[in-house]
Amino acid sequence: MVSLKDIVPAAQNNIDTKFILLDKGSKTIQGHNETCLALVADETAAVHFQLWGDECDAFEPGDIIQLANGIFSYNRNSLVLRAGKRGKVHKVGEFTMVFVETPNMSEIRWIPDPSNSNKYIQEAVISPHSRIFPPKY
Repeated sequence: MVSLKDIVPAAQNNIDTKFILLDKGSKTIQGHNETCLALVADETAAVHFQLWGDECDAFEPGDIIQLANGIFSYNRNSLVLRAGKRGKVHKVGEFTMVFVETPNMSEIRWIPDPSNSNKYIQEAVISPHSRIFPPKY
């Protein structure tokens, strides 16, 4: 299991992690699919997580979710964690998980690593917290 603070953008489906769903946006239509964006977090960081189709109705704030073979990549110019075509998500609990809301890994500007063009490194923090799901307090 990888901590959210350790994920980086990649085109590979290989992220296995667990997090709590903090907030969920409304559904939108993308092509022939319904999607919704959520804010999720673990004890190390937060990230925007994209739910597709039936996943939009299957998960609610407070759900603890396990992701297998996920991907952290750009989708419509937003950096989001998602299951992708080969990944799987399922609920493993509710409410009892320690989490932090900063840093938000989706609010970091990533650039190609000058020493390895297949990897990305952090260039700058755009915002310390989610601009889509601002803190309530």
